[in-house]
Amino acid sequence: MLLIAASCDEVPQLALFLILLCSPFITDAVNRDIFKRCDQNSFCRRCRKVEPGKSPYQLLPDKLVQNESMIFVDLFNKDTGVAYVLQLTTLKEGTFRLHINEKNPLHPRYETQYALYDQPQTVEMDFVENTAESISVTKNENKVVLYINPFRVELYSQGVLTISANARGLMRFEHLRPKPVKAENENAEEVEANNSTYPGDGADDDPGAWEENFKEHHDAKPYGPEAVAMDFSFPGSEYAYGIPEHADSFALQSTKSTDPYRLYNLDVFEYETNERMALYGAIPVLYAHGKERSSAVFWHNTAETWVDILSNADNNVVESIVELVSGSTKKPQVDAHFMSESGVIDIFFMLGPKPLDVFRQYTVLTGTAPLPQMFALGYHQSRWNYNDQDDVATIAENFDIHDIPLEAMWLDIEYTDNKKYFTWDSRKFPNPLEMVHNLTAKGRKLVVIIDPHIKRDNNYFLHNDATSLGYYIKNKDGKDYEGWCWPGAASYLDFFDPKVVEYYIGLYSLDKFHGTTNDVYIWNDMNEPSVFNGPEITAPKDLIHHGGWEHRDVHNINGHMYIRSTYEALFRRSGGSLRPFVLTRSFFAGSQRYALMWTGDNMGEWSHLRISYPMCLSVAISGLSFCGADIGGFFKNPDSELFIRWYQAGTWLPFFRQHSHIETKRREPWTFNEETTQIVRETLRLRYSYLPLWYTLFREHEVNGYPVIRPLWAHYPTESETFTIDDHLLLGDSILVRPVFQSGATEVAVYFPGESKITWYDIDTMQPFQKGGYVNVPVTIHKIPVFQRSGSVVPRKMRIRRSTVAMRNDPYTLIIIGDSNGRANGNLYIDDEVSFEYRHGKYLYLRITLDGNKIASTLIDKLASYETQSWLERIDIVNPPQGIKSAQLESYNLGKVILETTFNTHNNVLTIRKPAVNMGEEWTIELLR
Repeated sequence: MLLIAASCDEVPQLALFLILLCSPFITDAVNRDIFKRCDQNSFCRRCRKVEPGKSPYQLLPDKLVQNESMIFVDLFNKDTGVAYVLQLTTLKEGTFRLHINEKNPLHPRYETQYALYDQPQTVEMDFVENTAESISVTKNENKVVLYINPFRVELYSQGVLTISANARGLMRFEHLRPKPVKAENENAEEVEANNSTYPGDGADDDPGAWEENFKEHHDAKPYGPEAVAMDFSFPGSEYAYGIPEHADSFALQSTKSTDPYRLYNLDVFEYETNERMALYGAIPVLYAHGKERSSAVFWHNTAETWVDILSNADNNVVESIVELVSGSTKKPQVDAHFMSESGVIDIFFMLGPKPLDVFRQYTVLTGTAPLPQMFALGYHQSRWNYNDQDDVATIAENFDIHDIPLEAMWLDIEYTDNKKYFTWDSRKFPNPLEMVHNLTAKGRKLVVIIDPHIKRDNNYFLHNDATSLGYYIKNKDGKDYEGWCWPGAASYLDFFDPKVVEYYIGLYSLDKFHGTTNDVYIWNDMNEPSVFNGPEITAPKDLIHHGGWEHRDVHNINGHMYIRSTYEALFRRSGGSLRPFVLTRSFFAGSQRYALMWTGDNMGEWSHLRISYPMCLSVAISGLSFCGADIGGFFKNPDSELFIRWYQAGTWLPFFRQHSHIETKRREPWTFNEETTQIVRETLRLRYSYLPLWYTLFREHEVNGYPVIRPLWAHYPTESETFTIDDHLLLGDSILVRPVFQSGATEVAVYFPGESKITWYDIDTMQPFQKGGYVNVPVTIHKIPVFQRSGSVVPRKMRIRRSTVAMRNDPYTLIIIGDSNGRANGNLYIDDEVSFEYRHGKYLYLRITLDGNKIASTLIDKLASYETQSWLERIDIVNPPQGIKSAQLESYNLGKVILETTFNTHNNVLTIRKPAVNMGEEWTIELLR
């Protein structure tokens, strides 16, 4: 939240340009002038100027050293005379790591930490071949070839060239150097000689190499130019994806005539859609996909990064004419160029070959999200800000009055004592424990915001502690850095210091954070960090963190470090028994291990509803499945149609929260009219009925790394039409969703993947759609097109409840749709929904199948066990075998039981009512004629 409204009177010392922002809707567009373009950024200019085909780097193969899983070889820059060390490592899952650093740097360069789940697991190489032209490393069906002069890397999967690095010769590694001394008169030649110790890279010629100004801000750059860059080519790939976060299409667009995509965590006010500008998070993983295979590169670097993308459309005219005359067709290819301000070159290559393979390979490196508590998957109600304790109680009560489910009430910054976190405003919230107990009595939670800016107030314990203990980030002069944010003057804890982390964790203990219980969870906002008077509304790059590292080295992982500490605090608060719940705005690679995210301060416009799907798909394939967008938009006031459509679309995103700005109209589900309330109520009930599927998919993500929501090409990788579709998504592999993103729509084009081999059934009417490709499907305001795939089994809970706590022991319904061979399958995961006991084998993981006339539920994990009170209430079989009159259940506890069946000729559904078998028991049901 960058907008200053209610808090402007508290910070009269702010610069005039900040004061002007106090009018809440002063513009409908981002203020581009306060954010850098590539041509305003010295290192981006330098890296982008590198001419292709003139790489000065070559390997020195006589320096080759190897062990079981690694080779080391010197790399030499012929222009500068600087030597580097290249390390290639073979990892499990068919992944390779390429690491390059200076051999003798003037001082250490920053090596990214905290993004990886653990030290990557190495595997033994099959063999290494060293020739006059190249060095080759082979592992199973994969091979890496390092060409000596000029240096480039080729990676082969199953004999097919899949990724090339430095094939265009755009690698740049700016060596650390002494600062040039200005030549003066007769000493000019001597000084010039001293300045030319490492000639040839031209970095010093750029006016921003050693110090840089932007607006009124000055960046000292004490270490000078230290950028790193590398180009990558993906032969056979048609599109690239990933590198979130951007409010842009899911398939990345060419940057040939525009700025590159920027990865630099920023608080962007009223961000625009279809833009490559940086937003709150940065995950430097890039996927490439074509009909034959998928692959990826993970650029392991936490500094500011820009990424150029080139595609087939960027072929020049001469190439196109040659192809036309010769009759040949050029193989598709995607090219990328990563450019970072500092650090080292550290790259992970993932060779797939299938989409789900490469998604898994990435999460093996950075980890998966731990299974959330069930309440996290329900509906959340938020606002900046609910006024007081009575307001919270009234809103929660109204959900019951209107018979609408709710999981948690949220409090924004106004609940605190004058923006001092870990405190309460005693006038507005005189008895927070009472408020919490009133919510939890109905199975609900409270979520409160804790931001990273610490109010500089001598009457604030946290500020006094941080000052006396030296826990704040320092400025370049070694003093506590002071910026401006919601409290006015503020400083920022240094979460790279282990002592600070331990102190911060202790703040969450129930005897210190008074008014909270284990049912109070946390929202970390503004953690890019947002600094209202800082360069580009963030922290200066020349600040100093623990270990002497500059902020420029670690900026993109700053928010990650914050949520890492918050997660650990909540884990310890409950003695390690309860799964933490943390929402973050800023994130990096690996942040999925600690938090879920949302798309930030969006606007109540159709374009922002539309962009929520590609934004969440992009972070989902980048490891962070748990994504959502503020329902209705944070800014502006949606009309009832947009409000309804946003709920209908948000139902099928993992995180489901309504949140809005302090000066918007109230927009709880009942604030429009009765029809709107009714439609929203039914939409929320639909979401809750599918929670068993959501919960199962999140557990499977934790185990196998597959995204919970997926692009269509994840399961239909050869269908070219799916490559650019980002207004649909798949929930797992069984549910296809196509929301309505236009006002007044009476029909929408739905793409049915599967090339007519799969039939998709409307989840409400069970109307079949067998034709592959696009079909215009009629829509009304009451629903959006959602379909279940033939050959799938989907578990649901159909009883209407106020929250997930009330649903815990409810019975299940199974929706079974056979394929053309009369077969179907699906999984169901069950545990206590709150604790970590599932990691100790206390769970049920079931495989449910249909094979002709037989339905069966079997335990996938035979050694796991969990005593559930839930039972099987109903089975609906779509397009069942003909002539079925009854069914026979057989289980250990119930023996053989004849069950009644009914057949609905209108929708072709056979229903088996009340099998009444416990869900923890294996059973079979035979359909009888």
